[in-house]
Amino acid sequence: MRLRFSVRSAAVMTVGVGLLVSCSTESAPVASTQSVPPAPTTTEAETTAPPQPVAPVDACVAFVDGLSERQRLAQLLTVGVTGTADAVQIMSTEQVGGIFVGSWTDESMLGNREVPQVLDASVVAPMVTIDEEGGRVSRVADLLGAAPSARELAQTVSVDEAYSMALMRGQGLKDLGVTVDFAPVVDVSSQPADSVIGDRSFSDDPQVVIDYAGAYARGLEDAGVKPVIKHFPGHGSGSGDSHTGAVTTPSLDELKTKDLLPFAALNNTGVGVMVGHLDVPGLTEPGVPASISPAAMALLRDGVGYGAAPFDGPIFTDDLSGMAAITARLGIVDAVEAALVAGADVALWLTTDQVPAVLDNLEDAVATGRLPAAQVDEAAATVARFKGACGA
Repeated sequence: MRLRFSVRSAAVMTVGVGLLVSCSTESAPVASTQSVPPAPTTTEAETTAPPQPVAPVDACVAFVDGLSERQRLAQLLTVGVTGTADAVQIMSTEQVGGIFVGSWTDESMLGNREVPQVLDASVVAPMVTIDEEGGRVSRVADLLGAAPSARELAQTVSVDEAYSMALMRGQGLKDLGVTVDFAPVVDVSSQPADSVIGDRSFSDDPQVVIDYAGAYARGLEDAGVKPVIKHFPGHGSGSGDSHTGAVTTPSLDELKTKDLLPFAALNNTGVGVMVGHLDVPGLTEPGVPASISPAAMALLRDGVGYGAAPFDGPIFTDDLSGMAAITARLGIVDAVEAALVAGADVALWLTTDQVPAVLDNLEDAVATGRLPAAQVDEAAATVARFKGACGA
């Protein structure tokens, strides 16, 4: 559940219960010559209510209660780094919740096993995230060897073999220090292989996507790397490439019959979900793509609108700083605020230089009520639970 239970409230309740218990254990001796008092009437018994049990305090909520406001907000940010020194610097100064290893990141950070230096600079260990899908989207091919694309996997190996390959890849990533993989892609697509989704999709058949993506996600999870499925609510039939401009998908009603089916099947399997910069007729408002849309976030979180279970894992945005579908509309400071206000748990972008400005703005957003403090606390607890920072 994503309901906040204050540790301070729990402490007050515990004291109250303790007083009730201590009072109820005191009794005065009764002399044998005294008459036995009559039993209480039903009315009297009903007015003597037993102590109420104290609700257990969620370990991740308790963890978040120990952070300052700025630290809580920083846990909601995952930012790209150029290498080890950049990662150490941002962890030392702002303690962001995650770092992102991109194609521009100095390969020695992973290859020389330098991630422990980043962890040493952190109060709360960050997620170490990467786009490692296989095929043409691979950041560790030089370190771990080439891996087939999703479409090639589905066309050439069994589901069980796909699981084994994901497990092996996940073990390699874990050894390099990676903890979160923005994979597998669960977009349902028949696009040509070299198009924006193309061979990154397992199939144009939703059930094939469910079977193979589910196996791939389990393989990563079993290797100790958290999978994040993408791109909600479905990029596979979109009108273009969100890296270069706005993308419009089929209507929400059409997405429910195909594109949303893998998300409905897999959203309660321990994965995170990445939301794309997608304009969805019948769901998002004009000019407000899914990544900053309260309606899209609510659809994913509640599940009801597309026949899914409620989703209580972390919601990630797609990159907010390097994709024209969002950057043509908002700068990074405003885009991060819009995404978190809409209901995302993690705002993702590609550089560290604007982290202080982003956090300054988010502190102001909380102080003025634009971003509810309780919502920040819930999101920070969700992130902490996903990355195992609170033992959950």
